[in-house]
Amino acid sequence: MALHVNKSRLHNPIKLNPPQFLALLFLFLIILGACLLKLPIAQEESLRWIDALFIATSAATVTGLASVDPGSTFTLFGEIVILFLIQVGGLGVMSFASLVVIMMGRKISVKQRVLMQEALNQPSIGGVIRLVRNLFVFSISIQIIAVFFLSFRWVPEMGFGKGVYYSVFHVISAYNNAGFALWSDGLMGYVGDPMVNIVISLLFITGGIGFTVLVDLWVSRKWKDLSLHSKVMIFSTFAINIVAILFVYLFEFNNPKTLGMLSGAEKLWAAYFQGVSPRTAGFNSIDMTAINPDTSLLMILLMFVGAGSTSTGGGIKLTTFVVILFTVAAFLKGKDDTVIMKRTIRNAVVYRALAITTISILFIFAALFVVTYVQKGDSFMIILFEVMSAFGTVGLSMGLTPDLTIIGKIVICAVMVFGKLGPLTLAFSLAKQTRENIRYPDGEVFTG
Repeated sequence: MALHVNKSRLHNPIKLNPPQFLALLFLFLIILGACLLKLPIAQEESLRWIDALFIATSAATVTGLASVDPGSTFTLFGEIVILFLIQVGGLGVMSFASLVVIMMGRKISVKQRVLMQEALNQPSIGGVIRLVRNLFVFSISIQIIAVFFLSFRWVPEMGFGKGVYYSVFHVISAYNNAGFALWSDGLMGYVGDPMVNIVISLLFITGGIGFTVLVDLWVSRKWKDLSLHSKVMIFSTFAINIVAILFVYLFEFNNPKTLGMLSGAEKLWAAYFQGVSPRTAGFNSIDMTAINPDTSLLMILLMFVGAGSTSTGGGIKLTTFVVILFTVAAFLKGKDDTVIMKRTIRNAVVYRALAITTISILFIFAALFVVTYVQKGDSFMIILFEVMSAFGTVGLSMGLTPDLTIIGKIVICAVMVFGKLGPLTLAFSLAKQTRENIRYPDGEVFTG
């Protein structure tokens, strides 16, 4: 009896849509990073595979959660691997791949442009090559300038070689919103230092506002010429940062383990730094294990909101949060359309915002159930803080990370990847896309 083999299946490779390809490429980066960190040349102390995977995931997703102390666990080679993962993960795997192709003088195919469009969250493929070029030129330039300023602070303290290296490490970590530090207590030693506070915070605010906004600012220069997205991001970033700073100052003012033990000027610097950090970067200048419950709840909300679209940060994104707020306001006022700054937001954008938020909440709850089950004896608030920090790719921790079980670390790794790639990217990579033009009769469902 003859066997009939479908030759078309043998010759045709498995076709991946852009979200699936990006997800696999990102997972490959994480696995490569874990293997490099497991090499003896990368370790000062013995490192388990689960911790190598955890650190690689945290670096590639620019989160900053660390199950081991990076400064004492890794050699110079290991720290450079972490920096490589942070830089590639922050600016985008496809962006780096495209830059190599551009430097080789080769043309970018339409398929590659579609992948870059997906990676950079752009509405169309037009202008993505120019955006990638501008992204790299601006990013490298701003990092070089920041290294120059931080070197003035750390070279006199540490010596030329170590001072420059520490400046480079923390500049790359800050700009890409990673939050990795080479000190076990983060930046607590520089809580009242103006240079460190200003440079580091400006870096992660700039990296978290979004590449599209930065390019728009560079091209337009004037407020009236900016796109609606840029205006919303700039205004809402300023507003939410001011509110966060004021509340951190208010909540922690009399806490003897955080702001309470600092001088007047140091209180202001600490409140400023810790107020602007939770949405994007995981740097801390105060003891996060000692913050009050109201402060931790505030930071959980900030981490859920996250950074800007097309930025190095995670979360549901600030613009998503703004769209939902204005949609709720429009509903309460009895209006049919969502209007922001005298511009009507398309229903497709509103649905997208609702889908992102709903999928994120469901995923976070699922992760919470598992981590709460395996981390028996740990406070729910601390667990919630850890999960939300991973989702927002923030990296702040109330001390739970080193004590996570193996299952806990795996779940947190999954949450970090989810937060970095975005809920819709992963949803689209798993779901089969079908377009249905059937219009069904109206039905009534009671809500509220």
